[in-house]
Amino acid sequence: MRTTQERPSGHGWRAAAAAGAAAAAGAAVAAGAAVTAGAMALVTMLAGCGAYPRHEAHASGQPAAAAFPVGSSAHVISAGGITRTYLVYRPAALPAAAPLVVMMHGGFGSASQAEKSYHWDAEADAGRFVVAYPDGLHRAWNTGDGCCGIPAKTSVDDAGFITAMVAAIEHSIPVDANRVYATGISNGGIMAYTLACRTTIFAAIGPDSATELGTCPHPAPVSVIHIHGTADKNIPYNGGEGDGVAHIDGPSVPSLNARWRAIDHCPPPAAATAGTVTTSTANCPAGRTVELITIAGAGHQWPGGKPSLLAQTLLHTDPPSTALDATKVIWQFFAAHPRPFPAALPRGHSPRP
Repeated sequence: MRTTQERPSGHGWRAAAAAGAAAAAGAAVAAGAAVTAGAMALVTMLAGCGAYPRHEAHASGQPAAAAFPVGSSAHVISAGGITRTYLVYRPAALPAAAPLVVMMHGGFGSASQAEKSYHWDAEADAGRFVVAYPDGLHRAWNTGDGCCGIPAKTSVDDAGFITAMVAAIEHSIPVDANRVYATGISNGGIMAYTLACRTTIFAAIGPDSATELGTCPHPAPVSVIHIHGTADKNIPYNGGEGDGVAHIDGPSVPSLNARWRAIDHCPPPAAATAGTVTTSTANCPAGRTVELITIAGAGHQWPGGKPSLLAQTLLHTDPPSTALDATKVIWQFFAAHPRPFPAALPRGHSPRP
């Protein structure tokens, strides 16, 4: 039986969790960073600081009901025989059927770091939706093609974990199953594509500084917004092997965007440029959209995120672009793209092969 329970979200638990995660971080994949003792110290510091049918968990068994109080709370769940952790942010005011956004950290990141760095809590307060921040095992996600870290080496079922997490949240919060979304940066953004390929529970995905890895033979149509900088050296915009521990080698971002336009049966896109930002938008059948936002000169980063000179120095990440606020842009896209009704897939979703 898969279980979930609330944990206190105070500094004591977070410090203990950060210490355990930091000890395992050396085997994980960075979002394109060289691993040093100083980087490990930084990682530790960053981590501490109508109707709405339910989705079913990936494997057999139902998650037990858990308390999700207003504000940020920490939780554990057993998935695939492994104890996994995640944070949930619940605004004080929610509609009767609330959207849910799953935000996935990059390599060497954590749920706590993602919550602090990308401003999703403030956006959730304004937009009245729930945010879940799952923790990758050993600070990485298994996304295929050997990426990334220990989860890839040990074939961790991260799609099953996140599906179970969504089901657990839905057992206590009235989530609209047609408005469940996934976003993430770097390894977490790749995981968003993995979820689109292996599950059927998301209406739209919003990867940033990411690519798609592994096999994806039978993807279900979803709306996609992808944000990428042309100067990204860790996951190159034009494809090929990137810098960093993982040496991620994926397709070019424009070709990946074209692939999802084909999946969604979209017409050719229309492009518009404002300053350094070019937006390519294809309006597809059933109200879906496939959009690519390209930022000229931007590197491997979350636009509008919280700057950290220490992180940039020790982890060799790039400063956040100020050309746009990725959190606000992605949420506006999500809000405009629920899963089409009545074309929504049956409840009790299971991962795709």
